[in-house]
Amino acid sequence: MCASPHSFHIPVMGTGFTLDTPLRVARYGISSVISLVDDVIVEQARKYHCLKNGEPYEAITASQPDARARRITAYLNLVDKLVRQQVRDLKAAAFDKGSDICRYFELLPASPLKRDYEHMLGVTEPQERKRLQDALRQEMTAGSIDVNIMTKLDVDQYRNGTKLPPEFADGMAALRGFAQSTLVGSAMVFSAGINQRLYTYAAQFDDFFPDAQGESKKRIVLKVSDYRSALVQGKFLAKRGLWVSEFRIESGLNCGGHAFAAECNLVGPVLEQFKRNRAELSESLFNIYRKALASLGRPVPSQAAKFRVTVQGGIGTAEEDSFLLHYYQVDGTGWGTPFMVVPEVTNVDPVHLERLTSAKWDDIFLSQASPLGVPFWNLRTSASEEKRRERIAAGKPGSPCPKKFCALNNEFSEKPICVSSREYITQKLAHLPQEGLTEEQMAFVREEVLAKSCICHDLGGAITLMQNASGNGTGKALPALCCGPNIRYFNRIFSLEEMISHIYGRLSVIANSERPHMFVEEMRLNLDYLKEEIKRFTHRISNRPSSFFENFKQGLQEGILYYQDLTKQFLEGQREKFMEDLKRLAQEIDCIGLPKVC
Repeated sequence: MCASPHSFHIPVMGTGFTLDTPLRVARYGISSVISLVDDVIVEQARKYHCLKNGEPYEAITASQPDARARRITAYLNLVDKLVRQQVRDLKAAAFDKGSDICRYFELLPASPLKRDYEHMLGVTEPQERKRLQDALRQEMTAGSIDVNIMTKLDVDQYRNGTKLPPEFADGMAALRGFAQSTLVGSAMVFSAGINQRLYTYAAQFDDFFPDAQGESKKRIVLKVSDYRSALVQGKFLAKRGLWVSEFRIESGLNCGGHAFAAECNLVGPVLEQFKRNRAELSESLFNIYRKALASLGRPVPSQAAKFRVTVQGGIGTAEEDSFLLHYYQVDGTGWGTPFMVVPEVTNVDPVHLERLTSAKWDDIFLSQASPLGVPFWNLRTSASEEKRRERIAAGKPGSPCPKKFCALNNEFSEKPICVSSREYITQKLAHLPQEGLTEEQMAFVREEVLAKSCICHDLGGAITLMQNASGNGTGKALPALCCGPNIRYFNRIFSLEEMISHIYGRLSVIANSERPHMFVEEMRLNLDYLKEEIKRFTHRISNRPSSFFENFKQGLQEGILYYQDLTKQFLEGQREKFMEDLKRLAQEIDCIGLPKVC
């Protein structure tokens, strides 16, 4: 796969926000990630884009054999075909002012390719100008069409009351759908931790293995929050002859969607560890990898395989982006939440675009909405949240659970159900008086039970509205928005040019000049999380051991020391405010009283 001409990528957002983003930006060399959670909206999107582009469409119904995998394969094949055609058309276009091919080069960061383009513009001699233009066309590269599986969402499937074999589970079928697609050079991004059966299953597909030249048709990317996770998961895959081509480091809390904050892994110290141990990690994994390939009788690369290290979560300024690239020597950055207010890039319907850009500070909150039991960034004014409150007020809390992608709970039934469903919430509320809770505990638990929302369906609501899809009997589209806290500083609609110019420092679109640095913001979010966990423990809702609170506070204090030392690397103009913010945080952290665990 050719390297992207851009230094950033667009991560997966929700189930529908980036579902067709490659069709919007891949031809400009920008890589993006499609969610494979919801095969219902995947099928809706395939129908929409087939009709829009004059492609034949034959429905793959849910009752057909292996429908989930086939739907995913068919959609990815369509996206692959359409992007290839877009690139061919783009390369054949004339370099006229305002043309799409000029837009390709004008969006680029400062680079040799950008300089070649600017040089061509100044050449007037026809033959030389044409020669330069032909050379530029040869250098054009499409962005990667990547996909994401959240490894926790691997629900087993049943037919006529009988549990189907593991390969028909949601995650397994999605992996198969990607592996059997025509995509070449694309990556499967695994997130939310290790899933051993899913990772083992990947070794059944030749496209993940290298050919005689050491190239594989499809890549594996791991989204991780710390170095240890990268090492453990990387080794597990290497033992099966599977190479991790990229470790995508994401902030646990300063991100969109689900927030994984359990260990207080701060981005700065984590990146420092990757920077320090990168060579050792590479050597360790490659030794395991080459032995596994040899034992499988597959070609063994003659040179050490390489991996990229990228980072995402809360990046908001060109200065932050540049610092990550240069000081930590990462290979790229991910910009997610800011692109939710770029209609050219993501699927956010006009009503929710307005709600997003006009949201008050507290409208963006870390909620208990996710049925996975993981904190989830949410927009309080979304249609999904409004409907959740409306159901509670009507005495019918919970979702009808039309898709069951999060049906993982066996508390009241042998067959798993979703904790956001009306079926579960009704039973749980009725059972609470039997759980020996105090009145105070009862109120606390009841609030958490009622906070659950049908995000697996509602996160696809915006694209359903945008494409006027019926929902195929899965209920009215009620969009949920999983924007991260960074959206508070992007309070209007932007063009693709504006946002990319902001990323590369050609323009600043930040609404609030007092925005804290991403490292400070992440520490603040972790401190707030610790306070909330202490509150839960005080109410005797949490059974966390004392070591959790001690280690978390110590992680924050060590983070303060690390960042105080790091400021030596900052430019003079950035250092003063950063140090002041750290000082205030340090005082607040020191004042945190840890609960005593009996």
